[in-house]
Amino acid sequence: MADERLCFVTDWLDPNAGVLWKYQLFYYPATREVEMVDIKNRKHFLKKMRPSEDINPDLLFVGSSVTIYSRQLKIIDYGDEYTRKRLAARSERTLAMVKPDAFRHLGKILNAVYSSGFQVNQLRVCKLSKEEAQEFYAVHRGKPFYDTLVQFMSSGRVCAMELVAEGAISKWRTLIGPTDSDRARAEAPSSIRAAFGTNNTFNACHGSDAPETAAEEIAFFFGRPFPVGKCDVGRNTTLGIVKPHLLADAAGGLVVDCVQEHFDITAAQLFKLDKVSAAEFLEVYKGVLSPGEFNALVEELNSGPCLAFELADRDGANPVESFRELCGPLDPELGRVLRPKCLRAQFGLNKIRNGLHCTDLAEDGPLEVQYFFSILQGQ
Repeated sequence: MADERLCFVTDWLDPNAGVLWKYQLFYYPATREVEMVDIKNRKHFLKKMRPSEDINPDLLFVGSSVTIYSRQLKIIDYGDEYTRKRLAARSERTLAMVKPDAFRHLGKILNAVYSSGFQVNQLRVCKLSKEEAQEFYAVHRGKPFYDTLVQFMSSGRVCAMELVAEGAISKWRTLIGPTDSDRARAEAPSSIRAAFGTNNTFNACHGSDAPETAAEEIAFFFGRPFPVGKCDVGRNTTLGIVKPHLLADAAGGLVVDCVQEHFDITAAQLFKLDKVSAAEFLEVYKGVLSPGEFNALVEELNSGPCLAFELADRDGANPVESFRELCGPLDPELGRVLRPKCLRAQFGLNKIRNGLHCTDLAEDGPLEVQYFFSILQGQ
């Protein structure tokens, strides 16, 4: 409808004053214009206009975040019944988990997730302790396979994701296939378990079976003040970041797959950086780049979710230089001429939207990892 208007209630935390502001956010799909009203003061904060950032309408659901003029707004509720009825059905969420046996195929599984139309709202790589695995699978306590399952799920890294889509629970369970991997190969040969599972327990992926279960499982991985399974190494590692423009283009899985061909991913998480955090992280480039280029880098990192990951070399060497080589020159155009197989040549658009960030100096590897996996999480 040409005159359709969607309404949301949003929060914005002022990083300087520490004040939480609430806004009504109106979105006009036909023109991609927005309008904002300060709820407390009952006055317009932003008149109807098309913002500099292009808003992805698929990200307009409760729990998501959108960036408007560098303000990162968290959508906490629908603002009217029309919007609720219009969008709630397409915003079902589920907990998807890549199990230890399939973790080396994380990139390929992520690519299947994006290709199937899911929005990845939250993502964390973690390594569950025995006690955490027991808690997560407490519903199976006492069953013959329980001890084997707990031992398996605490044996290596897993990747937990909050996926959002219309009918997300059944859609994900269809994508991964039957619980038994052999049955999956017979009945759903294109499913994830058919491709990467081994048997009934070592079956590549987990998926919630009902909305109530999904809410509990999402809270287990993403709703605690001290997250389960913290697994970053913090030494002899390097940091990589898949930038927002690649995630918006659903290319995150392709990048992760390329990275996993050369390195071990020891930690990863989806972050939604505010402008202050993005500028603080990139501060080392302030004296190297022009003010315009630096501000553009900050705006790109602040423009949407980014995927940060810690990498380790499989032979124990320091991975900073080798990962930087894999990424290639800062300017993708230069990369396409000199090193066409590097990641920035394949996925980058320009010097700002160049696909990935990589650590430049060996001594900065642990510091950049610490910034994302400890400082930003208050640990």
